[in-house]
Amino acid sequence: MTAETAGTGQGSGTSTGTGTGTGTGTGTGTHSGTGSGTNGTAGSAARDGVRAGLRAARWAPGDRILWRYRDNGDGHVHICRPVTVVQDTDDLLAVWMAPGTECVKPVLLDGSPVHDEPLATRYTAPRTTTRAHWTGMGVLKLARPADPWSVWLFWDRGWVFRSWYVNLEAPRVRWSGGVDSEDHFLDISVYPDRSWLWRDEDEFAQAQRAGLMDARQARRVRQAGDAAVEVIRAWGAPFADRWEDWRPDPRWTVPELPADWDRTPAHTAP
Repeated sequence: MTAETAGTGQGSGTSTGTGTGTGTGTGTGTHSGTGSGTNGTAGSAARDGVRAGLRAARWAPGDRILWRYRDNGDGHVHICRPVTVVQDTDDLLAVWMAPGTECVKPVLLDGSPVHDEPLATRYTAPRTTTRAHWTGMGVLKLARPADPWSVWLFWDRGWVFRSWYVNLEAPRVRWSGGVDSEDHFLDISVYPDRSWLWRDEDEFAQAQRAGLMDARQARRVRQAGDAAVEVIRAWGAPFADRWEDWRPDPRWTVPELPADWDRTPAHTAP
């Protein structure tokens, strides 16, 4: 998952990184290369979270939650994006990340973008987290509860629709303040003419070399990608659902990033 390939202006969405994120975004660290050892636990937690989420009360349109990603190595939160709930049903969670939203993202220790680091050392170079505002148009994120991916919609200025972006990830775990997931490196861009292409295959391969994903999990991720491609080819949901015509409620304001953005969920909810 990279903001550059997804078509955003902010660059806040690279997967992995081992900074020990804190409320001030100052933690640091390096990958130990043992991420694959925690993936089974993360997968089990994700499944439990999906089941708990299906039983939980729903968020209402206009509610503000956090959409977070945990590091693939030690599991701390290293990406956090405040979003506004558009829809929350048994079948779909839709959220809006507004332009100008203050987010948390991983960076190299000197503050430079993660993608400035050569691919060979991108997942072992020390990192920290920083706060930065999302630039350009906002992003609409759609996720069905059990799907190992979410679909993001991007527009150019003037609400000219650009593309969908299928972000392969662990099924989201619901908690009282939002949802947590783990990025799986591999992604798919989908265009209005129904063409599509794989994204970040080089990072997907490097993550395996760096020990962040073992061969078994990599096969599952590739299978999830193939399943997403079948949905694209059939032009199923959400591609056929005209979400590109959706617009945010003009009364909504930009959600604030809380000081405890990296807090440990006490319980699933809401």
